Amino acid sequence: MMAWRFAYPDLPHSPTRRTRPSARRFTLKAGRGSGVGEWGKSGVRGRMADSGAVTAQILDGKATAAAIKDELKVRVVKLAEQGVVPGLGTILVGDDPGSRAYVAGKHRDCAAVGIASIQVELPDTATQDEIAAKVQELNENPDCTGFIVQLPLPKHVDTNTILGLIDPAKDADGLHPVSLGKLVLGQDGPLPCTPKGCVEILRRYDVPIAGAHVVVVGRGVTAGRPMGLLFTRRSENATVTLCHTGTKDLGAMVRTGDIVIAAAGSAGLITADMVKPGAVLLDVGTSRNAEGKIVGDIELAAREQAAWIAPMPGGIGPMTRAMLLTNVVEAAEASLPQ
Repeated sequence: MMAWRFAYPDLPHSPTRRTRPSARRFTLKAGRGSGVGEWGKSGVRGRMADSGAVTAQILDGKATAAAIKDELKVRVVKLAEQGVVPGLGTILVGDDPGSRAYVAGKHRDCAAVGIASIQVELPDTATQDEIAAKVQELNENPDCTGFIVQLPLPKHVDTNTILGLIDPAKDADGLHPVSLGKLVLGQDGPLPCTPKGCVEILRRYDVPIAGAHVVVVGRGVTAGRPMGLLFTRRSENATVTLCHTGTKDLGAMVRTGDIVIAAAGSAGLITADMVKPGAVLLDVGTSRNAEGKIVGDIELAAREQAAWIAPMPGGIGPMTRAMLLTNVVEAAEASLPQ
């Protein structure tokens, strides 16, 4: 059996370049330990050169998202030169503080890169027909390049029906049934923002994906389920195991992962003893602890086992928002005459 060896270079805290994993050998420099790892049938095997605790290096989602937004500014200027201004539409139903803050953040991001904002707000008493009418308005609005319906919707609304009304060409979240179907078939289309952000941050830090065993914990439509589809594309070429909170002996499954993506929304679900040395951890799940603080699915002590971690908060969250902007710009570019 041939083992592949990769390099984790010393990286800047603000990655600004698009890269694809190409190096064959890597040296881990984290905490007091350093060593060599390799991909093989058994995954990444970290061999520490000296004893002592290892603290994972941070996959900085905020810095990476900032670099992506700088790149998008250039693309938006080029679109403007051709008479096209990308526009992001949002439909917010109700007055949930979390949803309102999230939508406001998206529009701040738009302003930062030159994307126009189209905001639609409805009371939580809005009927399904009223929401559907607003979806149709954005479908027909030429100033709207792509849009989202902020979830969750009120309980009296059929969410899947509303999402199905979105014009697939304007699906900024990449979650329309047509978009997900294209992903399954390997066809071009908007990609789900959170899985896309996970792939992108690994690429920008030169963390090797090809040949890795990726363990995904979570089966939600926005992250867990489509995650495996992205990582098994030929461009990523990973092997994926999909787990969830009902998986028998979850710890044993997670310990096989070279890359572990926790997206269950269960605080502290992934503990240090479930992580093999040298693994890469992406914390996607969000919940609030007793003090109301946002926490992820991976407990803090797991950093002592990992080589890299995208923490919660500050890791994948900013990347998700950056990928939403990217989807909008890509839709605008696709609208140009060929």
